[in-house]
Amino acid sequence: MDGKLRITLVKSTIGAIPKHKATALSMGLRKLNKTIELPDNAATRGQIDQIKHLVKVEKI
Repeated sequence: MDGKLRITLVKSTIGAIPKHKATALSMGLRKLNKTIELPDNAATRGQIDQIKHLVKVEKI
């Protein structure tokens, strides 16, 4: 698990449960199609796993 991950919000959080909305916000995903780069570590992978139905993930 080295390097970075490019994470893009591809589905709206409007219908999502509050915990998933909070996870997306804490990652910095506020708008649809917003892309962020985060380190590839266990904490980031856990957040991605929780909202995997809302995001697209690419390894950089």
